[in-house]
Amino acid sequence: MADIRALLWPKTVAIVGAAEDANILRGRILNVMKMHDFSGQLYPVNRRLEMVRGLKAYPSVDAIPEPVDLAALIIPADAVLDEMERCGVAGVKAVQILASGFAEEPGEKGDALQAKLRQVAEKYDMAVAGPNSEGFANLALKLCCTFSPTMEMGGQPLIPEDNANGRIAVVAQSGGVGFSFYDRGRPKELPFSHIVTTGNEACLESLNVVEHLLDDGGTDVIMMFMEDVKTPDLLAPVAEKALRAGKPLIAVKIGQSEAGARAAQSHTAALAGAYEAYHAIFQRYGIIEGRDQDEMVDLAQGFSVHGRRLPAGKRVGIFTASGGAGGWMADAAVAAGLEVPELDLSTRARIDEVLPSYGTSHNPVDGTAQVIRQKGYAEMCEMIAASDNIDAVIAVTSARNPVGWMHERERLLRVGGEAEKPIMLWAYTLPHPEVQQLVSRAGFSMFANMRNITSSLAAMADYRAFRDDFLKPAEASAVSGDTDAAAAVMDGAQSVLSEHDSRNALKAYGIGDEPLALAATAEEAITASGGGAVVLKVQSAAIPHKTDAGAIALNVQGNEAIAAAFDTITESARAFAPDAEIQGVSVQPMAADGVDVILGVHRDEKFGPLMMIGLGGIHVEVLNDVVFAPVPVAPKEARRLIGALKGAAILDGLRGQAPADTDALIDIITRLSQFAADFADRIDEIDLNPVRVHPEGGGVTLLDALIIQRRDT
Repeated sequence: MADIRALLWPKTVAIVGAAEDANILRGRILNVMKMHDFSGQLYPVNRRLEMVRGLKAYPSVDAIPEPVDLAALIIPADAVLDEMERCGVAGVKAVQILASGFAEEPGEKGDALQAKLRQVAEKYDMAVAGPNSEGFANLALKLCCTFSPTMEMGGQPLIPEDNANGRIAVVAQSGGVGFSFYDRGRPKELPFSHIVTTGNEACLESLNVVEHLLDDGGTDVIMMFMEDVKTPDLLAPVAEKALRAGKPLIAVKIGQSEAGARAAQSHTAALAGAYEAYHAIFQRYGIIEGRDQDEMVDLAQGFSVHGRRLPAGKRVGIFTASGGAGGWMADAAVAAGLEVPELDLSTRARIDEVLPSYGTSHNPVDGTAQVIRQKGYAEMCEMIAASDNIDAVIAVTSARNPVGWMHERERLLRVGGEAEKPIMLWAYTLPHPEVQQLVSRAGFSMFANMRNITSSLAAMADYRAFRDDFLKPAEASAVSGDTDAAAAVMDGAQSVLSEHDSRNALKAYGIGDEPLALAATAEEAITASGGGAVVLKVQSAAIPHKTDAGAIALNVQGNEAIAAAFDTITESARAFAPDAEIQGVSVQPMAADGVDVILGVHRDEKFGPLMMIGLGGIHVEVLNDVVFAPVPVAPKEARRLIGALKGAAILDGLRGQAPADTDALIDIITRLSQFAADFADRIDEIDLNPVRVHPEGGGVTLLDALIIQRRDT
């Protein structure tokens, strides 16, 4: 791997193509760099000018009188390759390509140019960012290698002064969006470490940059704008590294609509869009997803300010001087999954001593304007935070007039420095910049959006609990299977396995041990029924969906009925697929009542096999109530996935129904996921649809199974 530090921490920077006119991009980039107190050397490279914006210019990189760490190329695409060669010969360690006209362009020319660019980078072992990028900014170094107007800040410092909160980095494939996070975050007094835009990612990828920032030590929270992942194998290890380090990744992945048409021979394939794979990885490694720019910035604010004291739970105390606003905040908190418990009696007694008779200490605590004037926000929040049944405090405030806040400046600084729980502020009017600056320095977070403050608090509590659980010793997997036996079944089958063959392969992993006979004649079916009600299904690899072919008969009982059903479904099957090879008719006892679920596996092109879990019937057909996870799935994660279903309460038992056998469901999930992991190279899709989960102690019954092997194996 090329030296990313040479890119992000250079001492000497050449701006190739620098121009005098600050109204064009080639002039603006140098203008932006000069606005900030970069301690290194800037060298404009221009073959026609001797001076560019007050700096001596050089005709080429190799004419610069000292070694160059970074060359920023803002020149036409057709000139980039030659310039990279010159940089390589001159010993330049890193190149930032701001030019467009590469793989983002339609046609083959751009792709070919980008491929050659990669070859030159590999030849000289250069760290190359871009092309089609807006560059980057290293705020600590005061180097803004970009033409983004967001960095034209006049006299405002790049990083808020006297701010000890955690540093935030932005890594974005989109240059405009990447710098917009800084533009929205800086007025909130958020301290950023880097903004890195990666463009086409011909060489360096976003995840390479993220991993460098995790190791670099100067970043505590990372925001990511993801269009695609060039090397899917990087996502899981980088995400795990961030989680273990306690450095949250806050991401948005665009393109969440379902991918194009696919041969939906299984429900799983029809439900597994491109985004589901990313979401599954995000869920496994605690990556926090944002819905829009403002929420992502506010999430980053919460972790930046409170990262060293994340809430231990979701119980929030609310303090307000406006009864209506306090009640509104309580509603928003509950909607976000937070709890608003009544304060304990001893805490209420202390608060009651300072409240007027028309105030209330229950929760929300309505302190009235009188208490704000006498005690201020800091001490009231401190009193609420002292309660043992509160994990965090939200104060509801105007924050419009800085005068009162400045009067309690010292109290704010003391309480903010000593608080062991997050104290967050919701301003229902736009906060005054001086108030924003003060509370941020004091260690409070200030939000102007009610939804964002509650979702941020919930995300912080979830992240702490998830990470604590993740860092516990891993579960020892008790799941194993007879891979040789399963492989033998699949070797002898076609790419689409019949239910009979699918079941035989799965039985090698302890999946589906229900009685099941295969009858070649009606007489054999009658014998196999044992006199009870049965299900008859034609078994053929060419008829994976037996209902469509009329090749299934349910709840059949009695010799005559079984014989008639046998003849009917075999005739229907032959009419539906005249050339189909029919193995026989399966005979299975009718299953007892229970809750139907669908379990499946879908092979994602980027991330490999994904396990799917969903409730059956209307939940999967209409409500799309499904969750995904990479395989294998441990029992603990299986339980979490089940709980993430919208209809999970159905498994708990509703309206007097007994709870379902969740432990048995978890067992079959882990077994199926291990089967998929062991045969990841040859499985395209698996459908167990439905699996009936019986009441507690009753286990599960596999009612149908389908395995589709990869056709290129």
